[in-house]
Amino acid sequence: MKEVNKNFIYNILYQVFIYIIPLITTPYISRVLGANNIGIYSYTYSIVSYFMLAGLLGINNLGSRSIAQTNSLNDREKLSYKFTSIYLLQFILCVIMLVLYLIFSIFVFQDYRTIFFIQTIFLVSTMFDINWLYFGLENFKVTISRNIIIKLLSLVLIFMFVKQEQDLWIYTLIMSLSTLLSQLYLWLFVKKYVSFVKVKWQDLLANLKQALILFIPVIAYSIYRVMDKTMLGAMSGTTELGYYENAEKIINIPISFITAIGTVLLPHMSKNKKIQSKKYTDQMKNSIRLSLTLIIPMMFGLLAIANDFAIVFFGEEFVKSGNIILLLVPCILFSAISNIIRTSYLIPQEKDGIYVKSTIYGAVLNLIFNLIFIPQFQAYGACIGTIIAEFTVMFYQCIKVKKEINLREILSPIFSYLIKGVIMCFIVILVGQFIPTISLRLFLQVITGIFIWIAMNISFIEEFFGRQRKKA
Repeated sequence: MKEVNKNFIYNILYQVFIYIIPLITTPYISRVLGANNIGIYSYTYSIVSYFMLAGLLGINNLGSRSIAQTNSLNDREKLSYKFTSIYLLQFILCVIMLVLYLIFSIFVFQDYRTIFFIQTIFLVSTMFDINWLYFGLENFKVTISRNIIIKLLSLVLIFMFVKQEQDLWIYTLIMSLSTLLSQLYLWLFVKKYVSFVKVKWQDLLANLKQALILFIPVIAYSIYRVMDKTMLGAMSGTTELGYYENAEKIINIPISFITAIGTVLLPHMSKNKKIQSKKYTDQMKNSIRLSLTLIIPMMFGLLAIANDFAIVFFGEEFVKSGNIILLLVPCILFSAISNIIRTSYLIPQEKDGIYVKSTIYGAVLNLIFNLIFIPQFQAYGACIGTIIAEFTVMFYQCIKVKKEINLREILSPIFSYLIKGVIMCFIVILVGQFIPTISLRLFLQVITGIFIWIAMNISFIEEFFGRQRKKA
């Protein structure tokens, strides 16, 4: 458990770091490029991301789970065979997707062709993406250290070279190349853990079958995490998408912490999937408590400051982003619950059917509600579809696992955390009533919220760091 907590800390600190970078660059980029260019970037990236998803084909989850299970045997030969068989499949798929994307870029995507071509680098980066190897080995230091270096480099380059609206292509080039470099960096350490070996085609096909099963929820999930942007850009224009894109960047900050916890849980629970149910329940309950400790203050903090934050952070042009943030806040809690269930139980226990069906149902509903509401309400309509999709995924997973795990006990801390969040939110709003200057008000509200939340949760924080272990 101590090692798992250490991995949690590594990943959470890393998530804090990588979101400090956007906190620095986003206000600058929003003002330099404007809502329309940000919408163009988001729209073109949403297209290339489908090809990236098809290239990876659920391999991230399959690879992490398979490596974790194989690594528990401490057999380098078997580990190398498993790695080679999975990576060879990934490489073949990525080459196919790269060819298809280039064809589409030439003959289908007439608008923003330059940006579409530059986005090709993102697709190339998926060809070398072996994060799943290190996640399966529970070695998070390597992935964290490389990303810190690359993120800092991209930060410097953005401020050096992105100076005006016409520099959208430069911004896209910096973002895509930094992603490619971060993937290539991991290959410097591969020989320490595995070697390339000759594999049988039947094993390759077996991996393909498993990857296809895990790919169904991945592509379904992308419908309500990416398709909303594609549909919004196509049906309402890139300016409206720019408002939505910036709002989602802020919502993704707490969601990224949830993802960090899931990244640690998946290989750990896969390797120890036969442990006693009581230990399993305790681990999941601790994960929920950690998730809530991180995301509840962010949720209620955003409810208190969203409108001021959008103006100060993005600029006057992005006032609408504040309202979008308010609408999307519930998705944070829905995502936290479904993520813990998925990464600590469904995937490790190979109950992929529940995971698949939940995301399909969410995706279908999202698509339907997007078609209904985006034409009428634009970005707000996309919010409606996303909220319904996230709730559906969480609700279905909870219903399906409640007979197999003690869900009531696992989710029992939620109510008390919500009460604390309401109290913190009320005090933060109250503090804001006495400060007329918007930037000073925002700063003091954030500081107040942080101190109140730490004071209300100091016992769990001490326990998590191992300072409060002895209880009768």
